[in-house]
Amino acid sequence: AESAKAASTVDLDQYHMPLLLAVPQGVPAPSIVWKDASGKLEIRAGERFGLTIMEDPGDMQRLKGDLDRDLLKKNTILQETPDELVYRSEFPDDSTLVFVHFQRVVKAAGRTFTVQDMDNGTAFTKDDVDRMAASISPKQPA
Repeated sequence: AESAKAASTVDLDQYHMPLLLAVPQGVPAPSIVWKDASGKLEIRAGERFGLTIMEDPGDMQRLKGDLDRDLLKKNTILQETPDELVYRSEFPDDSTLVFVHFQRVVKAAGRTFTVQDMDNGTAFTKDDVDRMAASISPKQPA
């Protein structure tokens, strides 16, 4: 039960999102920034942890279609549930450029949020992505 070992929990209510961020053990304190332009909440904590959250229904089928049509990268779905997609992207001509991404849909308080890794050029591993995806949960009404 890795997720139970959260070092701290951050209530994202102050950003008008009924969600909780469980900061994993060993991860530095997160920097949380609201980006008005994109309507995304960006959460970074050290090198191996970066995600965005936005209020969005998170169309998994559309994402899968985009991955299929990607002409630059080869995309492989590693894990799929109705609410989460984990996939690996690699550039066919450069085997060192391998990125693992995720998109997860979290429903909370009658709203729907899409949580994704921050696509900032960091080559996240499957472990990084699993840790990030598991860090966001709906806030239970008091």
